[in-house]
Amino acid sequence: MDWKNQIVLVTGGTGSFGKKFTKILLEEHQPKKVIIFSRDELKQHEMQVGGFTDSRLRYFIGDVRDRERLVRAMHGVDIVVHAAALKQVPACEYNPMEAIKTNIMGTANVVEAALDAGVKKVLTVSTDKAVSPANLYGATKLAAEKLTIQSNAYAGGSATRFSCVRYGNVVGSRGSVVPLFLKQRANGHVTITDDRMTRFWLSLDQGVRFVIHCIEQMEGGEVFVPKIPSTKVVDLAKAIAPNAEIKVIGIRPGEKLHEALISEDEARNTIELKDMFVVQPAEAIWFGYSWQDRGKPLPEGYIYSSDNNSEWLDVEGIKKFIAPFEELFRQGKLEG
Repeated sequence: MDWKNQIVLVTGGTGSFGKKFTKILLEEHQPKKVIIFSRDELKQHEMQVGGFTDSRLRYFIGDVRDRERLVRAMHGVDIVVHAAALKQVPACEYNPMEAIKTNIMGTANVVEAALDAGVKKVLTVSTDKAVSPANLYGATKLAAEKLTIQSNAYAGGSATRFSCVRYGNVVGSRGSVVPLFLKQRANGHVTITDDRMTRFWLSLDQGVRFVIHCIEQMEGGEVFVPKIPSTKVVDLAKAIAPNAEIKVIGIRPGEKLHEALISEDEARNTIELKDMFVVQPAEAIWFGYSWQDRGKPLPEGYIYSSDNNSEWLDVEGIKKFIAPFEELFRQGKLEG
């Protein structure tokens, strides 16, 4: 895929993912233009002051809840990366209608605006919490995934194609437990909700490069899932604060002991490749089925879960992951 003639729009473009995606795309792939679409003028200002001043960048104030603004922003756009979301689990539980308006209705607006504007590719960024969701955030992201994938039916004879990327916790991103543990370390203790808990982990750089790779490969209808390691939350706490006391405070409402990236039901339609899984559409009504010849089907009863993963990060492996964030924390630049 030649990025040089592509105009790319990123919803939620001022977030951790959006900034890293923009940086890597501009430096390594040389797109014609990147449009940052977000609702917070201060974050856009801070992004520009922070060095994002490339002549190929455009900044659009707008909310994914506003369909008309999305249509205007997508004029002439080739690729949309939909990363805007309310993602803090407690905040979504306390403000359920707000989560629905942004994560579900906002995704519907992105889909409809992309269809109206003739966008070629739309990739929605999702989460492991969308698999068998136990909280409202996960439920809204599941709905966002379904909206994205099933909207290929609306595309009809048009050029627009819709796919999703689904991955686990991003180390050091906003809302990550890493900044919390770094702050708690100074008090001599860190808090975890359950000492049996496991999670999937990947770096922001890995997540961004996987998204770029999937945009290049997508045909429409796929949910792309990277093969990533698991870690025990206890080991994460030990890696960050080896001398601190670990306090178990009890599992929170809507929180799981383990996360899954592919459910047993999805596994029946999933193809395994060397570095990722591709969940194909459940119904062969449009496209997205050529992956069957590129990989192998999963065995009956397979679940890709953080507790049955074949790849694990031990304490030393986790330390390598979090080293960059230790330095940012010392400099006072780590976002919580």
